[in-house]
Amino acid sequence: MSAGGDFVLAMTGASGAPYAVALLRQLVGSGRRVHLTISPSGAQVLREEMGIDVSLSQFDHRVFGFPEGCAILYHHHADFSAGIASGSFRTAGMVVAPCSMSTLAAIAHGFTTNLISRAADVHLKERRKLILVPRETPLSLVHLENMAAVTRAGAIVLPAMPGWYHRPQTLDDVVQFIVARICDQLGLENTLVPRWGDGAEPRVEESNR
Repeated sequence: MSAGGDFVLAMTGASGAPYAVALLRQLVGSGRRVHLTISPSGAQVLREEMGIDVSLSQFDHRVFGFPEGCAILYHHHADFSAGIASGSFRTAGMVVAPCSMSTLAAIAHGFTTNLISRAADVHLKERRKLILVPRETPLSLVHLENMAAVTRAGAIVLPAMPGWYHRPQTLDDVVQFIVARICDQLGLENTLVPRWGDGAEPRVEESNR
């Protein structure tokens, strides 16, 4: 498989592990190779929010329910020798989901302290798609200024803010809304949620109250 079609997915220590896992499944299901890296805090969130116990030193893709031979290539967060640490390694885009505020700050200010921030820095300098999915509330001025900084640098800030016009019935529906928006940014076709304008939107009534 050509590296030009590969995606990079980084999971960090913000709340929102279900978004990351659902996105990983969608990316793998697309037939693309996925370069996966997880921070220690990201692994902790996976355990606490989903009961997924990931070993960062002896990674096993089966913890995510994938069979042998799946297109996941794991990189330790401290491995700067990984291909994704170099601009000469071609990819089709990178997603940091969920994106912690510390990771956002590192990317905004060019602090490449681990493979995640380095790979993100590479995507910015090579003018490739970089999507950051923060999940934090409320937001401080520091957070907002960092979001503005990465946006000016070329990244896309896609907060985990699900819509409700498609009338979600389950938590999975809410998660898939964000995953669908990420896939749209990556150029991946998907039918995860109904699209506004497709004829299935609910009636919106005006009110003077």
